[in-house]
Amino acid sequence: MAHESPGPVAAIDCGTNSTRLLIVDDDGSVLDRHMRITRLGQGVDATRTLAPEAVARTVSVLRDFRGLMDLHRVVRARLVATSAVRDATNATEFLTAAFDATGVAPEILSGLEEGALSFAGATAHVHPELVGPGPVLVVDIGGGSTELAAAPLTPGPRRRPDVAAVSLDVGCVRVTERFLHHDPPWPAELADARRTVDAQLAGAAEVLPPLAPRGLLIGLAGTVSTLAALDQRLDHYRRKAIHHALLGRDTVGHWLETLAAEDSRSRLARPGMVEGRADVIVGGVLILDAVMAAFERDACLVSEDDILDGLAASLM
Repeated sequence: MAHESPGPVAAIDCGTNSTRLLIVDDDGSVLDRHMRITRLGQGVDATRTLAPEAVARTVSVLRDFRGLMDLHRVVRARLVATSAVRDATNATEFLTAAFDATGVAPEILSGLEEGALSFAGATAHVHPELVGPGPVLVVDIGGGSTELAAAPLTPGPRRRPDVAAVSLDVGCVRVTERFLHHDPPWPAELADARRTVDAQLAGAAEVLPPLAPRGLLIGLAGTVSTLAALDQRLDHYRRKAIHHALLGRDTVGHWLETLAAEDSRSRLARPGMVEGRADVIVGGVLILDAVMAAFERDACLVSEDDILDGLAASLM
């Protein structure tokens, strides 16, 4: 099927916090890439249902994305939903509305599928000199879940590696809604959140292959990208500055302490912060800090190539 009609392909990711689009030409060049914060997972952790206003926000963006797909004459597309829709008892209502808005049959990815696709996207263009000892570890910090995926990468022509993946029920929105009830969060709230994240990471370590200390860690998604933008004080998004930037463990710890001491309004005023992320970024940075500690990673390589790139590759 992937070879029947040459032309651009599109990947759409309906995440817990953001809805994103990637359009790629049949030669692999990126034609369009968009991210809109829609907070589809608003309240899902507590209610197990998708809020009508969250569905409406997301479907409105999907209609816009359909227009862009038509503009670029997209011939094939995949639309996936992740943690929030996995958890929702009324997921079918959203999936029907998403299909009506886009004409693309939605898929609910399992956490393991999500991890494998994120790994494929994140590692496709990593230079072999960056790989280091042992398997590469990819962490995808979403709104409702965090996926960890690991596999060895070898220099030379790449074969698709066997990826070990695990999905954890901690993400920047879920951690914020469950634990961080004050703005800024109280120390006791941060401590409770950290204990839960650490416990889940301990379980993940038993599933993943042995990982060498100081091996390559690649971080994906909005928390990690925003942290790189904050660290560079970017006044507007610049992919070239963020993609493959390095965040040291001390830097991540500094930003966790700094952002946790501020309220959302103060965070939003910082160069590099994105509206719609200021209220949940502390939960996300807490997860990244915990991952780096649990797996003894001195640095995190920021990747703007992610699950969307893995989805697009699957269509080509």
